[in-house]
Amino acid sequence: MTAPDESEEDGGLVARNRQGDNAAPLSITEISNMLKRVVEDRFGFVRLRGELSGVKRAASGHLYLALKDENAVLDGVMWRGSAQRLQFSPEDGIEVIATGKLTTYPGRSKYQIVIDSLEIAGEGALLALLEKTKAKLEAEGLFARERKRPLPFLPRVIGVVTSPTGSVIRDILHRLADRFPLHVLVWPVLVQGQGAAEQVANALRGFSALGRGGPVPRPDVVIVARGGGSIEDLWSFNEEVVVRAIAECSIPVISAVGHETDTTLADYAADRRAPTPTAAAEIAVPVRADLVATVADLANRQRRAVLRPVELGRERLEARVRRMPRLDQLLQPHSQRLDELGERLRRGLMDRAGRGREQLAGTSARLSPALLRRSAGDAQRQLERVRLVPELVTRPIERKREALGALARLAQQFHPEEPLRRGYAIVRDANDKALTSRALAAKEAALVLQFADGRLDVVPADAPPPPPRKPARKPAADSPRQDDLFG
Repeated sequence: MTAPDESEEDGGLVARNRQGDNAAPLSITEISNMLKRVVEDRFGFVRLRGELSGVKRAASGHLYLALKDENAVLDGVMWRGSAQRLQFSPEDGIEVIATGKLTTYPGRSKYQIVIDSLEIAGEGALLALLEKTKAKLEAEGLFARERKRPLPFLPRVIGVVTSPTGSVIRDILHRLADRFPLHVLVWPVLVQGQGAAEQVANALRGFSALGRGGPVPRPDVVIVARGGGSIEDLWSFNEEVVVRAIAECSIPVISAVGHETDTTLADYAADRRAPTPTAAAEIAVPVRADLVATVADLANRQRRAVLRPVELGRERLEARVRRMPRLDQLLQPHSQRLDELGERLRRGLMDRAGRGREQLAGTSARLSPALLRRSAGDAQRQLERVRLVPELVTRPIERKREALGALARLAQQFHPEEPLRRGYAIVRDANDKALTSRALAAKEAALVLQFADGRLDVVPADAPPPPPRKPARKPAADSPRQDDLFG
């Protein structure tokens, strides 16, 4: 038997074990698992600095991303439990520091980092993220001035979104009690750390969802408050979810986050920014004492305004009364005039009586019996000279007789029965009423024709007998009849 050719030993058609070689071939899964163990043992804890890229959150809640720098890219995954603990929203372009361990993914022959925590790489990167988020929300119009709503002058209920254990709520309540005590609703939330942004956003949505007239009164204004701190401490109020909740709130919102020099995106979205939580309470309500003083001043001004016309009228009346003359001065000329008229009346009566006495004396002198007898004789002689002529009486009587004869002839000519002598007839009904048209005659069952020499009843053959005619009223013996004038 010949020895195998050396070339056949190096590469044959069928794989054979070499002499002295005790290493069996490994499967892909085995070598992948070996690599996985080596990588995880060697890099079980690493901190990497890089820029986020391709950030994607799966429906399961896991977060997939890539970390890169100028020369390399490393895939990464953050499981749901760790992703829920993030204090910011990962976005492309943010420089972060990722803490976790390196592992491999045999399914694609890739290595990746399983991230346990993710932090923004320094305050500069945090500010860059802040500016990026601000530019995005500002482009959507959430910070527009025309969206700002005026605050109510005197709210009945104030809602406060803040931590219930900090000094902020005590400062707000104390300031409200000093200025104008009213009903305050506190929605307790976390103001820092994991889940704070979601709690603040849910509180704003909860206040906005309250209806009027419900068991829980609806606030007229909402204060979102937090004490001072670093940019990391205030970061929850820079989150997009909080900014959108403030913009969507149907109640005017006052942002009072941090001290006077601190600024968050919540300040831009709110209807009013307060430098401190205490200042927010001062902005929300006026000073009750000032309002009471203002109302009292207005009441005094109203009273003075009402009384001022009365005072002016009194002053004018007093001035006019001073200028008016006294009563005795007004009556003095009239009294003097009355005395003069009385004296003139006395003298006139005396003169009239004197003249009447003189006239009476003259008249009585003319009423002597001789004068009366002379006047009576003159009148008798004048009466004897007047002659009574008969024509003075008969002539007017003749004129009256001629006028009366003319009237008699005219009456005879216009007598209703005068045409009967010329052959005409008068048609009457059963009640002796004259009928002047054919239509009226057609309605009657019986007719009466009156001629100059008498009456004639006309009854159709098929007509019912006419009703008995009413007897003509007999004229009184002493009353004149119509035909007496023409008889």
